[in-house]
Amino acid sequence: MPTWIWFIILPVVGIVLGWIIRWLYARFQLSASEQKAERVKQDAIREAEAQKKEILLNAKDELIRERNQQERENRERRAEVQRYEARLNKKEELLEERAAQFEKQEKELANQIAAMAKREEFVSKQEEMYRSELEKISGLSAQEAKDLIIKNLENEARHDAQALINKIEQEAQLTAEKKAKDVLITTIQRIAPETTSDITVTTVSLPSDEMKGRIIGREGRNIRTLETLTGVDIIIDDTPEAVVISCFDPVRKEIAKESLERLISDGRIHPARIEEIVQKVTHEVQNKIYEEGEKALFDLGIHNMSTDGIRALGRLYFRTSYGQNVLTHSKEVAMAASMIAAEIGADRELAKRAAILHDIGKGAENDSDQNHAEVGAEMARKMGENAAVINAIAAHHNDVEATSIEAIIVQIADAISASRPGARRETIDNYVKRLENLEAIAEGFNGVEKAYAIQAGRELRILVNNEKVPDGEVKELARNIAKQIETDLRYPGRIRLTMIRETRIIEYAR
Repeated sequence: MPTWIWFIILPVVGIVLGWIIRWLYARFQLSASEQKAERVKQDAIREAEAQKKEILLNAKDELIRERNQQERENRERRAEVQRYEARLNKKEELLEERAAQFEKQEKELANQIAAMAKREEFVSKQEEMYRSELEKISGLSAQEAKDLIIKNLENEARHDAQALINKIEQEAQLTAEKKAKDVLITTIQRIAPETTSDITVTTVSLPSDEMKGRIIGREGRNIRTLETLTGVDIIIDDTPEAVVISCFDPVRKEIAKESLERLISDGRIHPARIEEIVQKVTHEVQNKIYEEGEKALFDLGIHNMSTDGIRALGRLYFRTSYGQNVLTHSKEVAMAASMIAAEIGADRELAKRAAILHDIGKGAENDSDQNHAEVGAEMARKMGENAAVINAIAAHHNDVEATSIEAIIVQIADAISASRPGARRETIDNYVKRLENLEAIAEGFNGVEKAYAIQAGRELRILVNNEKVPDGEVKELARNIAKQIETDLRYPGRIRLTMIRETRIIEYAR
């Protein structure tokens, strides 16, 4: 066979053999994959059945537990219902018994009312008979006899009351006047604290009027920032080289004043710098408040005061009342109360502690519609103060009744501090108005011809009509006027009333 034929046959045979081998290998591989897939399938089926059985078992267990829990709850509810039923049955029985008792009592009461009505009718007939006999015997009617008895009793009561009043006043003057004068004069002489003047506005000096524009800033940004952060009103008007700060809160006013002075001194005035300075000054003022509160307590030798109490006292350093610094006034009252308590043998420490805290309500940071005595008493209660101290704070303006001698001492010391010369100032309008009201109250009484307020309102001289008011009624009239003044007016110290009644007779000899 030629050689070239072998070259053709051999490649063809090789191709056929390769295809057959490839086909056999592929067949073998497919069979192995099918077997593997079949094994995986069987394993998955077995695993699924196992999981199914486990889920069913868990579900059965959960169902059994739920059923047991439900049965327990049902048993408990049935038991509770049974208890309620038993209680209701018992209450029904009690109500039935009480209803029977009430019905029995009602019958007895009706019988008693009927018997009393009969008795009253009998007594009325007897009274009418006796009255008729008495009227015949005396020759007066029942109303005339009643009026006569009341008039006699009234005259006797007036006479006895006047005599008793005169006796008590004489004894009080003999035994108490000297002692009271000694105590008060000694106390006032030993007290000499400084008094300060402060109002709701303060003025900050400027180096030049050009600084006003820098304080206002572009489109008012600087002044708005300062007012928002400090809570004050800054008034920039035509006053040369001055800016006015207005605020009712003295602490905020002090923060604004100090911040503005530092900004003016620094020269850098913009919102970020303003915020930085205000925060720093606020922190310093809060420290100052705490330091002043601690200093006041240290000067008085008072210890164991809460932090809130110390801060409330420190805030009084920035507050004034009628030009009198409230913290200085509180220290003054505490010293006076301590001296008075020592003189009369009362509890010095209790009186001093109540006195230093008596105006603490003025240092409260929250706004309230209560007066400062009520706010102070509530603050002292939260601070854990003694009940006697709380009562003294609440009673120092007679808003509540004083329950201890120390509370009365605080009232006296407060009046001493407020009424001593130079302690407080008063505007001329308020002064004149108070004098006019004082005279008007006295002239509003029947029998008063004219009243004159003298000695800066410390004394009221009253001219009485001698025809309308007899001698025996002058003292009672004075007492009524004094009570009316105490009710209608607010004033420091006390007011002396002098009644003047004159009988002037003129006759001519011809």
